[in-house]
Amino acid sequence: MIKNMKIQWIGFTLMAFFTIVLGAQPSYQGIMTDVIYLASDDLEGRCTGTRGEELAADYIIYRMKKIGLKPKGQKEWLHSFSFSSNPHDKANLDKTGNNVVGFLDKKSKNTIVIGAHYDHLGHGEVGSLAPNDHSIHNGADDNASGVACMLWLAEQLATNKKFKTNVLFIAFSGEEYGLFGSKSFVDKPSIALNQIKAMINMDMVGRLNQEKVLAISGSGTSKEWNSILEKTKPQGFKFNYSEGGIGPSDHTSFYLKDIPVLHFFTGQHLDYHKPSDDSPLVNYLGIEEVSKIIHQIVLELDKTKLTFQKTKDENKDQAVSFKVTMGLMPDYVFSGEGMRVDAVFDNRPAAAAGMKNGDVILQIGESSIKDVYEYMKVLNKFEKGQETDVTVLRGTERVILKVKF
Repeated sequence: MIKNMKIQWIGFTLMAFFTIVLGAQPSYQGIMTDVIYLASDDLEGRCTGTRGEELAADYIIYRMKKIGLKPKGQKEWLHSFSFSSNPHDKANLDKTGNNVVGFLDKKSKNTIVIGAHYDHLGHGEVGSLAPNDHSIHNGADDNASGVACMLWLAEQLATNKKFKTNVLFIAFSGEEYGLFGSKSFVDKPSIALNQIKAMINMDMVGRLNQEKVLAISGSGTSKEWNSILEKTKPQGFKFNYSEGGIGPSDHTSFYLKDIPVLHFFTGQHLDYHKPSDDSPLVNYLGIEEVSKIIHQIVLELDKTKLTFQKTKDENKDQAVSFKVTMGLMPDYVFSGEGMRVDAVFDNRPAAAAGMKNGDVILQIGESSIKDVYEYMKVLNKFEKGQETDVTVLRGTERVILKVKF
């Protein structure tokens, strides 16, 4: 276990650095401290079931204690679960992971869950997009950023005497293996599920762009979300809404138990699931801005009754096992018509066809593309070896490319 003295020394060292180099501690200093430690090489990528996960859990427990939260796991702070490290042998539960659970008790009948996963890919054992690089995958944006946001929110709400709703703060593990930690929690919760008013999830909130676009999923899971979100949207921000409650993060587990959810995300990038997702590239002021928005949403939620509703769940198409790929990275926070390309990968169909970063895909074959979800649906119609025309908007010019899958 990490000794408190060591953790305090880390915080003191970082504060001293900020004071000397920057002249004063920035307002987001606590957020930066959390991200830098969780994304440090000492934790070796925080892979579930490893010593790195244990070190990260110790740090989060230390922070929760300092904030004044109370333990609410199966055993003190920890909510343990077993899982298979081999995706092809799910029956062999050879690994154990731990969620970290802290409780802000306001003596209410209702509880808001605020969560973020803290596990990552270790040395790239699972899910790496740099499969031949076994350097430490530190996961600064994915998802030290979300954990830092969660802890910032805990600090604000713990000192708010007017706030009336209980809050359960959960740092999930096992997310990268397949939402194992959150699935385990909703199956064996430490509070009754019917007491949970809503679940707020932060996953990759560390790369807020200059356009200040914040992707928010789950807006259709309650009739009241849209009015709350529009009321709390600050000037200069663009909210990119997705109604579905199903997506590739831990809010999905709660939505499937008929709980209203919101998921916050600042967008994909080329460092995703690679060793290069490291703390120097994180937008710390951006995390603070996103945290303040979520804080206002939670304050509104404190005085609002939510009505759960099922959604069309357009995000479930992300789970489809595609027969073909274009070899590109979608821009998930693009809010215009079409699907904007964030990055084109070398030696793949899109690159061979001449597609470029920033192109907006408007049509594939005979199908119009209105957004990234429509792109995924249409892509699943094709077989390997097929060719099709792809219409893209490049600047102000429409370009037709011939793509062979």
